[in-house]
Amino acid sequence: MAHTAMSGNGTTAGDDPLQTAVWRLRSRGCWADAAALLLPATPATALQRASLLVERCLYTEQGWEEAEDALRTAEALAHSDDERGAAACERGYLAYAATLLAVRDRADEARAALGRAAALIPPGAPARALLDFRRGLLAENLTSAPQAARAAYRRAHAGATAHADPLLLSFTWRHLAGLALRDGELAEARHGFTESLRIREELGYLVGTAPALVSLADTETEPEASRLRAEARRLHRLLGGVPTWLARHLPSVPPAATA
Repeated sequence: MAHTAMSGNGTTAGDDPLQTAVWRLRSRGCWADAAALLLPATPATALQRASLLVERCLYTEQGWEEAEDALRTAEALAHSDDERGAAACERGYLAYAATLLAVRDRADEARAALGRAAALIPPGAPARALLDFRRGLLAENLTSAPQAARAAYRRAHAGATAHADPLLLSFTWRHLAGLALRDGELAEARHGFTESLRIREELGYLVGTAPALVSLADTETEPEASRLRAEARRLHRLLGGVPTWLARHLPSVPPAATA
């Protein structure tokens, strides 16, 4: 069964051969190859290229300068409020990633850029759901404000549902489940992680499937937890160790167990 894939900036793959090719590369962690398909840059493709290369930074902890260059191009080509708002959203996400991964503290820049995006992207617009999700990430991971994060994730979840963005829904399910797990709501967390994994598998979002497996494993008992982690470990190796940060959540298998 074919599924319509959604990019981080809301671009639909659908039956567009270019977008289908971009999605297939992105979903396998080939962000640079996907970005190369979007040249020469137009305002729309420049934003999408920036989104791809920013996402690569978060998953690989590399490529920061290339992402900055792509983002500056997108900002220079943006003319409408929607385009400026989308570029500001990517600017905030890149600054968030740099802060989260301890490359450089850019938390103030992240907050300012996402605030600027909020002034340009009206409530109810398709791009607002992604912006709400990213504001939730800042609240959860940079300011330790879980209640604000939960409210932002719920707004993003509602927006992703309204605008039929399944990939974003996989992220909102996952992060709402993470907050539920932190609060000891095991059944709610398991449901959210299960939904996130289901969507990612249906979309073929391979690069995001191993993290979803590990999260779900944290809510399961043995032997299911070990089975899920083993599957995540296999997929993580298959994708060349991407996302890089997942290795910290996948302890090595003892040599006797790998025979």
